[in-house]
Amino acid sequence: MTDHTAQSCKRADAGVARVFELFGKRWTGLIVATLMGGGGYFAELRRAVPGISERMLSDRLTELAAVGLVSREVDAGPPLRVFYRLTKGGDALEPALKALGAWAETYLPDGGECPDRFRS
Repeated sequence: MTDHTAQSCKRADAGVARVFELFGKRWTGLIVATLMGGGGYFAELRRAVPGISERMLSDRLTELAAVGLVSREVDAGPPLRVFYRLTKGGDALEPALKALGAWAETYLPDGGECPDRFRS
């Protein structure tokens, strides 16, 4: 028998909760979206995500690598350079991120304020 109490019906899906635990952090989605272009070196990524600090970029890339969405390749140099690219799991995010971008174009065209025509 399925539990249809008000409490059970209001719980967030565990998978969605895990996604937003990672992607709810500032910059994470932008970094992944930037890497969809084929990856890049740290300095390139820093320039591609305006406003992010080196420390924050490093932290987010470390987190994404730890969960298996980003791979890290070190070029011995000199100078030492690190190239980042999406893994198979990271690449699998592309349709979802593109769908979110399309949704934003429709429902958030005014910088985050939903137009009157879409309000209930």
